[in-house]
Amino acid sequence: MAITADLKGREALMRRLNQLAPNVEKYAAQAKLEVAEEAAEMMRERAPTGATLEYRESFSGELLANNPNKKQIGLSQTKDPSAAGIFAEYIWRFLEFGTAPHSTAKGGGTVLGKKTAAASGKGIHPGTAAQPHIFPTWRAYKKKASSKIRAAVNKAVREAMGK
Repeated sequence: MAITADLKGREALMRRLNQLAPNVEKYAAQAKLEVAEEAAEMMRERAPTGATLEYRESFSGELLANNPNKKQIGLSQTKDPSAAGIFAEYIWRFLEFGTAPHSTAKGGGTVLGKKTAAASGKGIHPGTAAQPHIFPTWRAYKKKASSKIRAAVNKAVREAMGK
């Protein structure tokens, strides 16, 4: 005897789940937001500090729907109305992955500008070492985050079955 499964897509799955347990979306949305806030706090703790704490304090976990002007990085756009994410200043990429040495002199992007900057030794930024604090933190927290969201869905299903 073989086990069969039908793949129906996210909308069909959520429609069926809402028929069985109407509170699933509410509990899952709350859990997603809590997970995003906790992850943002963990990343804030591991973020590098500079002369000010401005970058470190920029981390926040919020609903994607509340930030329509922000772009998702590395993912396709979600159709989940209750999706939550972590937001920070744009320089997170430079800090997370580091930068290569590069010219900062006027016209330094051209061949002549690079030759002039290299000859004078001025206007060359030495680059920065990578200071990973976002992806390692998320990889360490991902399993716990998934279990929190699953627990919220299970709670809604148990409530529905208990009625």
